[in-house]
Amino acid sequence: MRATFSYHRAIAPMMWMLVALMTVEMLVVHALLAFWWPRVALVLTLVSLGTMAWLIRAIRSFRRLPVLIDGDRLVLRAGRLRSVTVERERVAGLRATEWTHAGVRAREVLNLALIAFPNVWIDLAEPLAIGRRRIVAVAHRLDDPAAFAAALSSRP
Repeated sequence: MRATFSYHRAIAPMMWMLVALMTVEMLVVHALLAFWWPRVALVLTLVSLGTMAWLIRAIRSFRRLPVLIDGDRLVLRAGRLRSVTVERERVAGLRATEWTHAGVRAREVLNLALIAFPNVWIDLAEPLAIGRRRIVAVAHRLDDPAAFAAALSSRP
């Protein structure tokens, strides 16, 4: 059984607002800099445009790379920014509530909700090594957390 779960409707609007704020900042600050230091303004504008292009590409990847339950594995993604694959047997539990802001920010929690507050919390049976971190839980903001919970609880 293969099931996909989107998260772009929950996360992308806030990210697009960040792009809008970057645009306003770029127009105002860079115009002022161009008045006094044109070369500095040019370099800063190029860096800002590159950053904005990178962010837009990341936002667009949210729709193309959904969370995936594929047989015995769970692929949790935040677009092209972050991704982790967990075997379903390593999932200890799923919570829809009962966590705090401090819990989400803990080093041992992988927060794939990015700038949104998560609505799904996946506890792992044993820590998962991601780089130098040992992850014991994954938090995410899904568009339909109830459907995700139902699919995760059903056997492959």
